[in-house]
Amino acid sequence: MKKVSLKDIAKMAGASPSTVSFVLNGKATEMRISSKLSEKVLKIAKRENYQPNNIAVSLRTGKSKIIGLVVDTISGNFFASLARIIESEAERFGYKVIYCSTGNEPKKARELLGMLYQYHVDGYLIIPTEGLEKDIENLSLNKKPLVLMDSYFSGTSIPYVLVNNYEGVSQAVKHLIEKGYRKIGFVCNDIPLIQMQERKRGYIETLKKNKIAFNRRLLLQTKYNSSEEEIVQSISSFIKRNKPEAIMFAANYLGVYGLESIKGLSLSIPKDIAIVCFDDHEIFRLFSPAITSIQQPVEAIAKIAIQLLMQQLGKIELKEKSSQVEVSPVFLLRNST
Repeated sequence: MKKVSLKDIAKMAGASPSTVSFVLNGKATEMRISSKLSEKVLKIAKRENYQPNNIAVSLRTGKSKIIGLVVDTISGNFFASLARIIESEAERFGYKVIYCSTGNEPKKARELLGMLYQYHVDGYLIIPTEGLEKDIENLSLNKKPLVLMDSYFSGTSIPYVLVNNYEGVSQAVKHLIEKGYRKIGFVCNDIPLIQMQERKRGYIETLKKNKIAFNRRLLLQTKYNSSEEEIVQSISSFIKRNKPEAIMFAANYLGVYGLESIKGLSLSIPKDIAIVCFDDHEIFRLFSPAITSIQQPVEAIAKIAIQLLMQQLGKIELKEKSSQVEVSPVFLLRNST
């Protein structure tokens, strides 16, 4: 079926294309177009299932009504939940969302940002990847509405929203100490972004504040791009070598791999080893025993990010003046400690 154009609608209505354009864009009264002609145009457009050419509209108006969402991986539990809520919130303001997944690869991330720029998206919600500092700064310098999520670059003035990573880890480590554990391991990855650095700092400083010396051998830093098999083996070797009484995993995927390692070593949770994980996962709730975790308030992060973006787009006014927001995590006490 041939797509009906604005010119086709104009021909059917016996009006000029500009008149039809004004009617379809809600400017009939402003341009003093008669209600009779306006109703006729709208009726024909509906009957013919007229759909505007979004690219042409964005070129003409400079607005696409599209938001670009750039995340690490859309398959992760946190990112998938974040994307779902963002899509729902954006729709309330009349915006659609284009999803992009970087795989934490700077080259791919730059290509995706370039694509979104070419698509004339109205705003960007970005979970930053290492090496994107200049690209993101350029978007800001070009006055593009932009909010960073889950992480940010040190010293930036760009709006961001994320969980208080230090607070979350500190709360978990204090819980383990209160339960009597002293030999506490920490498993993180090697991504040098602020969220992982803050989690690591929370672990080390909380031990010291509770008069427990930090033992470098009890900190395992895995390579982010390693395979599942390699990470599971690395955690297994770490446990066999150092025999920690408890382990805090700094990301939920590491926690899942950690459970696989512990099962392979025939260790009992929490009898042989206690477990806490940063960022909750469905598996942790269903696992036996259920795994204690630090939950990121995904809904709050998503809603605040949309609000900060809509403020830049001139859609809302916010009472809070701060555009750089940290939200408190939620401690979920279960049976693994």
